[in-house]
Amino acid sequence: MNDPTPARSPADRRPNATLLVALAGQPNVGKSTVFNLLTGLSQHVGNWPGKTVERKEGVFVRDGERVRIVDLPGAYGLTARSVEERVARDFVIHERPDVVIVVADASVLERNLYLVAELLALGVPLVLGLNMMDVAEAQGIQVEPQVLQAALGLPVVPLVATRNLGVAELVEAAVRLASDSSSHRPSRPDMTGPHREVLARLRALLGERIPEPYDPAWVALKLLEGDVEVTGRARAWAGDEIWREVDALLEAHEDAIVDITSGRYDWIARMVRAAVRHPRLRQVNLTDRFDRVAVHPLWGVFVLLGAFGLVFWVTFVVAAPVQSWLDVRVVGRLQGGLARALTGSPAWLGGLAVDGVLGGVGIVLTFLPVLVVFFGALGLLEDTGYLTRAAYVTDRFMHVLGLHGKSCLALCLGFGCNVPAVMGARMIEARAGRLLTILLAPFVPCSARLMVLAFLAPVFFGRGALLVSWSLVALNLLVLALVGVAASRTLFRGRHMAFIMELPLYHLPNARTILAFIWGHVLEFLRNAASIILIVSVVVWAAASFPGPGIETSYLARFGRSLAPVGALMGFDWRLIVALASSFVAKENAIATLAILYGGGAPGADLAQTLAAHVAPASGLAFLTVTMLFVPCVATVAAMRQETRSWRWPLVSVLLHLLVALTAGSLVYQTARWLEFGR
Repeated sequence: MNDPTPARSPADRRPNATLLVALAGQPNVGKSTVFNLLTGLSQHVGNWPGKTVERKEGVFVRDGERVRIVDLPGAYGLTARSVEERVARDFVIHERPDVVIVVADASVLERNLYLVAELLALGVPLVLGLNMMDVAEAQGIQVEPQVLQAALGLPVVPLVATRNLGVAELVEAAVRLASDSSSHRPSRPDMTGPHREVLARLRALLGERIPEPYDPAWVALKLLEGDVEVTGRARAWAGDEIWREVDALLEAHEDAIVDITSGRYDWIARMVRAAVRHPRLRQVNLTDRFDRVAVHPLWGVFVLLGAFGLVFWVTFVVAAPVQSWLDVRVVGRLQGGLARALTGSPAWLGGLAVDGVLGGVGIVLTFLPVLVVFFGALGLLEDTGYLTRAAYVTDRFMHVLGLHGKSCLALCLGFGCNVPAVMGARMIEARAGRLLTILLAPFVPCSARLMVLAFLAPVFFGRGALLVSWSLVALNLLVLALVGVAASRTLFRGRHMAFIMELPLYHLPNARTILAFIWGHVLEFLRNAASIILIVSVVVWAAASFPGPGIETSYLARFGRSLAPVGALMGFDWRLIVALASSFVAKENAIATLAILYGGGAPGADLAQTLAAHVAPASGLAFLTVTMLFVPCVATVAAMRQETRSWRWPLVSVLLHLLVALTAGSLVYQTARWLEFGR
């Protein structure tokens, strides 16, 4: 279809002589398993510059040669319909890797070869790894790698990555091709029909106006496909006079994309006919049997509830006790030891070190068990193939909020902790859907808010505590739905979030893949969010400690008193306002702060009696309402900053929660007082 730019020779490689390998593939083909096998713990997880798409790269050494491998985002093609596709093709075009390894699912080879067809147009050396050969064989599908290699004209290596079979041979083929790219003479798709002449005409018109590293033939091809991004760039490169002629050609041949795609599918059909043998009668496998229940409109919901119930059970049974143990036995003892070591030093120095710095580090440390359990559960569900089924089942419910099924998965995790809920939004491909999910996640009542609710509701309402608690949780979910509908029709108006879903085959999870998934994401959280949590913890400590001698005379207390007129609308005195402010570091801090300010000493019976005596039920109801809807904690804000790569959206979230919480608190208080007076 085109004459791509020749691949570089070994002499043209980077000065440090590191071999650059790109790992490409469609979603759910086992690409991450291959990447983890090659890189182990040497991999680095982050985000692509200016994007919220995950970037993974690592290094391994083969026969003394250092190989840098970059795991490109999973993409079905390279037409830039999504951020993932743009990132993948921009890397190949601009970085010019020495070789691209394409991992394909052997059981559905026809679909996977479309990405191969698009990569061949970029002119980079390709090696094809046929993964899941065991799955294909179990379905009665016979794939002949040697025949496919002869038909494609590029190296083809059979793989079973979950058992580490064929991975060494795949690397060997990639290094060999990179060392001698002159042997790379693949069979490329050709355009069908009369539009070949139009393609040649476009290439002649653009000529030398297309800058490096873009290939004029590839640009001409993308213009005929209607690629918006390439069209915008080509318009600037060509100039007004040439572009008028190009534009006229494109307008006269709008149907050229049919010939392009037909050529690719004809090419794919030839490859498959040569190398793949399907069973005459389709076998009913385990995936078919389980999906009769897992994606059923009714029974699928029960399976989903059971799966998430199991996740929550593991979180409370495993993560919560470890979190409590770390808080008391590790952080508490460290704080006690440090306090004793600093005996005799200035009081401010001891407070800064013990409560400010070590307190902030303690918050980060106690989050680790929750994150490990969350990412372990997410990795397990994804690696087995169930995660897409869960998204499919919830998709129709989430459309009301302008979202799709994957958002529900992230939001449900918020009942344990809002931090993994925010970080779970990265599974959503569309940027608009990702941002909206991140904005909504803090409205889900996390376990810390539920703990505050469980402690204070009986104090204010006695036997009516259960009804009040359920009502406030329902209020949170109602507000989440209303904010979601409003945001999708204002901030994200017109940004429809299409959900094209592929249901992969079920397979046994790979422990190494899941462990690498946990390690990479937890490490990223520590690297990016821990510093923000530490800084905010120190700032809040300073505000609560200075100018002294106690919190009642601190800057934080002055801040609370300055907001007394606002608090009066909700029946709050300055102490309730300060307790809310302290919950910004951690939601459970509200109880500890109330204990100090109301003289109870610690959360317990004395505090309960004191609060019952000093806080009216209407004020208590308003306080609980505001607590459930108040601004996200510092760890959640840090996670939002990490995921959005901007302070804009965390600030929008904080202001939105502040507005909603204060409005709801005022309405609840005034309504409760009116009902009391009406009795």
